[in-house]
Amino acid sequence: MATGQLFSRTTQALFYNYKQLPIQRMLDFDFLCGRETPSVAGIINPGSEGFQKLFFGQEEIAIPVHATIEAASAAHPTADVFINFASFRSAAASSMSALKQPTIRVVAIIAEGVPESDAKQLIAYARANNKVVIGPATVGGIQAGAFKIGDTAGTIDNIIHCKLYRPGSVGFVSKSGGMSNELYNSIARVTDGIYEGIAIGGDVFPGSTLSDHVLRFNNIPQVKMIVVLGELGGRDEYSLVEALKQGKVTKPVVAWVSGTCATLFKSEVQFGHAGAKSGGDMESAQGKNQALREAGAVVPTSYEAFETSIKETFDKLIEAGKITPVKEFTPPQIPEDLSFAIKSGKVRAPTHIISTISDDRGEEPCYAGVPMSSIIEKGFGVGDVISLLWFKRSLPRYCTQFIEICIMLCADHGPCVSGAHNTIVTARAGKDLVSSLVSGLLTIGPRFGGAIDDAARYFKDAHDRGLTPYEFVEGMKKKGIRVAGIGHRIKNRDNKDKRVELLQKFARTHFPSVKYMEYAVQVETYTLTKANNLVLNVDGAIGSLFLDLLAGSGMFTKQEIDEIVEIGYLNGLFVLARSIGLIGHTFDQKRLKQPLYRHPWEDVLYTK
Repeated sequence: MATGQLFSRTTQALFYNYKQLPIQRMLDFDFLCGRETPSVAGIINPGSEGFQKLFFGQEEIAIPVHATIEAASAAHPTADVFINFASFRSAAASSMSALKQPTIRVVAIIAEGVPESDAKQLIAYARANNKVVIGPATVGGIQAGAFKIGDTAGTIDNIIHCKLYRPGSVGFVSKSGGMSNELYNSIARVTDGIYEGIAIGGDVFPGSTLSDHVLRFNNIPQVKMIVVLGELGGRDEYSLVEALKQGKVTKPVVAWVSGTCATLFKSEVQFGHAGAKSGGDMESAQGKNQALREAGAVVPTSYEAFETSIKETFDKLIEAGKITPVKEFTPPQIPEDLSFAIKSGKVRAPTHIISTISDDRGEEPCYAGVPMSSIIEKGFGVGDVISLLWFKRSLPRYCTQFIEICIMLCADHGPCVSGAHNTIVTARAGKDLVSSLVSGLLTIGPRFGGAIDDAARYFKDAHDRGLTPYEFVEGMKKKGIRVAGIGHRIKNRDNKDKRVELLQKFARTHFPSVKYMEYAVQVETYTLTKANNLVLNVDGAIGSLFLDLLAGSGMFTKQEIDEIVEIGYLNGLFVLARSIGLIGHTFDQKRLKQPLYRHPWEDVLYTK
């Protein structure tokens, strides 16, 4: 492996398996370092394409999303780092696919638990093709002031505290990602900071070793000293021992192998990483520390003395004139995300939507303050749910029963009415359910099913003003307005609408008052003197009875009743009900596999 620097200020990566937070942290680091271009060139989300919006400083940018590794590599030929956030189940396959792309030079595998046989294949392929694998089970790596992988070094506050926004003089390599953050902090306290840091990962077979990166650091002129943090288990540290003995590493190395406490346990102990398990004296922390010390590395007597050893080595290099202290500067401030700023109480922002009928923020959704579990436990029906979501209160049972009866009676009125006809024609044209449903719903209006609100509005106004049926009807006639809720294409005096009779019977039995319905019946009596088909239709019955429901329940003010009628609540009842039938007609036509509808010529009057 050897060679030298892995990353630079122009390095760009492809990010596999979209994760918003680590990508945003990479972009924030870019901005902090003063990069001109984002370090994430593209995102690979298997099966998805498009863009993801993220922030590059104050500016919102769109990063391309690709469905395959091959497509992303072709679209971004300068992106030579592949950051793999796939699960351990698919990490090996996707990493191998990335390694086979000619543009990819470095692959970082974040997942823990990648099968060892797969890891060995990745390592063999990478070495044979002069490519670098960092991981598996790694947090990644960072070149201070230039580029970082995913969540490396944690939050922006930690990065600033560790002076990672500009390069220092220390090359650092560790097995542990978590301990890397601790060492970045320690190194920043006693030196001018790190130049490059790598966490190789804690699995038994890492894609690159401690010595691989130490030898790289030895070839980077800006790296003046090297810090190594190993751990018990495995024999990776001994390759570094051999490199030191052979004189391949010419820069000072300060090293410590953690896990010395393992000797305190009577039986063998498995520590956090898969590879952190001592298999004998050579794999013990004590054995490795002694071997490194004898090979020429600076090895402290304990982890507590590690920082002091780093400081002493750094100070000697300054005294020898080999390190020129870095000129410090204040990095730019990263704009804080609005969501975090609101949570911390730093800013206040207006909301964009107001909702008073439901809330999904708790453990379970609530309708008008009533938890979903209560709705089920209390045996609420559709009428109860409508009362909560439409009227924001729990209406008496007779009211919700009436709502349910209206829905049942208005669900369908055969295939010949305009709404059903439109739906049938659309379904037979091969359109989907939503298109077929909407085509039928669009016919609802003052001439078909949409007269409930108008009927309620006119009946209420006439009744409340004390108009006689004669005064009401004739007054409407003079204005050129037809009386909503009166008249039917088929029904007449001798064949009244059965639905109207059922609604009236229920209301007379259960409603405390039916004054508006009785007024509508009086109007019907007068209009029947004019024509045999001017009967009270279902729109008029529902409209007048809903007025009685609202007024008689005692739960609504006059202003609220007027608002309900004006907004269109009552027509909403017809829309909801008729949707059931229109959906049924759609399914019926598709089940019957009916062909495209064409209206017959003989049913059209062709005229000039």
